[in-house]
Amino acid sequence: MDAYDDEPPQALRAPRVPIKGRGAVANVRGRFERDQREGFDDGWAAEEDDAPPRLVTQVSIERARTILTHNASPDIPFDTSLNPYRGCEHGCIYCFARPTHAYLDLSPGLDFESRLFAKTNAAERLRDTLAKPSYRCQTIALGVNTDAYQPIEREHRITRGVLEVLHECDHPVALITKSSLIERDIDLLAPMAAKRLAVAALTITTLDADIARTLEPRAATPSRRLRAIRTLTEAGIPVGVSVAPVIPFVTEPDLERVLEAAREAGAVYANYIVLRLPWEVQPLFEQWLQAHFPDRAERVMNRMRDMRGGKAYDSDFASRMRGTGIWADLMRQRFYKAADRLGFRYDRYGLDTSQFRPPAAPAAAPRARAHADDGQGSLF
Repeated sequence: MDAYDDEPPQALRAPRVPIKGRGAVANVRGRFERDQREGFDDGWAAEEDDAPPRLVTQVSIERARTILTHNASPDIPFDTSLNPYRGCEHGCIYCFARPTHAYLDLSPGLDFESRLFAKTNAAERLRDTLAKPSYRCQTIALGVNTDAYQPIEREHRITRGVLEVLHECDHPVALITKSSLIERDIDLLAPMAAKRLAVAALTITTLDADIARTLEPRAATPSRRLRAIRTLTEAGIPVGVSVAPVIPFVTEPDLERVLEAAREAGAVYANYIVLRLPWEVQPLFEQWLQAHFPDRAERVMNRMRDMRGGKAYDSDFASRMRGTGIWADLMRQRFYKAADRLGFRYDRYGLDTSQFRPPAAPAAAPRARAHADDGQGSLF
């Protein structure tokens, strides 16, 4: 049976030793791989070899041919997105984007959070796209399949370059992140927000720092994300909170407390998403459960099946974000009663697309200008 099927083999359920600072506890086979490899004890390993090896993050440079991604999913509130990176060092075990690494012949497990790709020409490609006569402005969601403010952004500054282009063109942008690094770009986001061109959301799964440390090991702590909400709000940037994912018996008990803390910090709108386990995310998540919460692993998966029609995951657009059945309905009621009591909005702030102006053409190279001045053309 393949590692990404609805019922993973029993071997995948066995507890594994977590790797400090990483979410996944192993590399599962990607669904496009033809070969499968399994480790076994041949008796030669020394006792000190039992500790998992330290994983070093590797970043490869990618020169993107296109930079905007379009979707027509009826349950997603945006049509266009931009991802400055592939993979994400935050290492969130539940990340729905993990299976995309299989397209690169890499594992959606540890590879997804340690073998990253930086699209260093993202700002250049964006500028080219916005300059096309056929381009029609619509809000760009920045950081969807990857967190645009993950740790490597401090060095590569690709997100910063993208925002500079959007700022120059008065183009609306919506950001979602788990990182306080977003505060770095307030100088761009605040004036854009004043013109209804920017909105941000912070994802907070739980207020329990110990759970967060294993669930999303390299993201900012919950308290630091709350401080980022307050800082952005004070700068005049509309901020929301995304309580996602809600994991039964793990983060679900914190649902109301997260909403209360985010509202106190200044968040003005809120949403939630029930845990999704598409493709390889299911075996990875089950491994994580066995490693960190063996006492409740079976209860968690049974509750997930209760909310997914007996399966661990159902991809139907009508229910994949919320689930179905009595438990899903109870979660929905809890969220909306708390959000209504706290005065949250559910609709995203409407951003203004009418102010968009295409980027200016790049200045001519000195040699080209010299030929233009003397009237002499050039073949080169």
